[in-house]
Amino acid sequence: MAIATVNPATGETLKTFDALNAGEIEDHLVRADLAFQEHRTTTFARRAELLHSAADLLEADRDGIARTMTTEMGKPLVQARAEAAKCVKAMRWYADHAEELLADEHPDPADVSDSGAIRAVVRYRPIGTVLAVMPWNFPLWQVVRFAAPALMAGNTGLLKHASNVPQTALYLEELFRRAGYPEGCFQTLLVGAAAIEEILRDPRIAAATLTGSEPAGRSVAAIAGDEVKKTVLELGGSDPYLVLPSADLDKAARVAVTARVQNNGQSCIAAKRFIVHQDVHDAFCERFTARMAALTVGDPMDEHTDIGPLASEQGRSDLEELVDDAVHQGARALCGGRRPPEHRAGWFYEPTVLTGVTPSMRIHREEAFGPVATLYRVADLDEAIALANDTPFGLGSNAWTRDAGEQARLARDIQAGGVFFNGMTASHPGLPFGGAKRSGYGRELSGHGIREFCNITTLWYGPED
Repeated sequence: MAIATVNPATGETLKTFDALNAGEIEDHLVRADLAFQEHRTTTFARRAELLHSAADLLEADRDGIARTMTTEMGKPLVQARAEAAKCVKAMRWYADHAEELLADEHPDPADVSDSGAIRAVVRYRPIGTVLAVMPWNFPLWQVVRFAAPALMAGNTGLLKHASNVPQTALYLEELFRRAGYPEGCFQTLLVGAAAIEEILRDPRIAAATLTGSEPAGRSVAAIAGDEVKKTVLELGGSDPYLVLPSADLDKAARVAVTARVQNNGQSCIAAKRFIVHQDVHDAFCERFTARMAALTVGDPMDEHTDIGPLASEQGRSDLEELVDDAVHQGARALCGGRRPPEHRAGWFYEPTVLTGVTPSMRIHREEAFGPVATLYRVADLDEAIALANDTPFGLGSNAWTRDAGEQARLARDIQAGGVFFNGMTASHPGLPFGGAKRSGYGRELSGHGIREFCNITTLWYGPED
């Protein structure tokens, strides 16, 4: 895949970039290693000062970088501005909380005295340069949620971003440079996927984090495993959205639309499978389908657009194949199910609701990355939970019920990294984020995320006499 900005609303190639050669990659690795030797010894106060500076700059740049994101990957401009604002919030959160999250721990001397120690300390130390392999769907947020904690922990970062968002990737490097970080502390590598293995195997790379597809995660994990290097993986999702009889149906249907089509439906934690109790199925279906059909598809730069184009022509083709396969096998499109005829240029697809989906259909098992929802009817809570878990993924989940007993059961039995009750799945800097099963392992955000790339060190002190 070429490293290029291609406007998905028009299909026009706006700018291309040359991939780094071997010598240039080596220069980046040298700078990252040298920067780590300096940055790892800085105080938390200095790191916080730098990250606050980056947050201030990003806040000032918000409108410009939002337009760049929309141009490169097609998300509605309103949502791009919101993404930039979310990144500012996360930067400030880590700047303010990292020292507390990584504070030394002091075990009770009585608990370690039988080892001969008079005292012991657990310390979180930085590990080195972290390679980040990041996707295009949230081109700022995915990077910042790795970079902010990694830099606050004293690590350095190398970013291999998706090849269709090179201008956003370069902006991020420049942002941290402008904020005053040491030269080489955060760098962007304009390289293709084929270059990842050699970079990851380099001894100056301490660990890797990847957000992306399951095949990409398998590849990076295998290489890192061979090199005995830590990885954090956030992969695909086919999140269930359960609606039970006690739910506020109007609110559940309204939030369901946003949960499915935010970011043009291209989100790992988007609700994709809508599992509705038979007692409220028809009422929910009517509300949900009407709202989906009323969405405005169009120019993502237009403030009134709800859904822009998919990020790539291949992405739209993959989505079409899933829908066509389901319809061919008997599923029915209650709305959508085609390319909008009024948008002949660009990679648009209508918001779609499918019913009558069965396990034999690909869309029952595979992730639909676009504005396509599958709607299921279930008889009771047991069937709802079984269907929710009938997926190889386990990233997020939503459950709409005001019944405390049902909430307790769902919290216990849903196989996912998160269960959101009566609200939409979202990521927040103060809460751990990650998945189960084939959605990956490890956690981002919160204290769990900042500690993923730390050397958890035991300091043991014996008697001095």
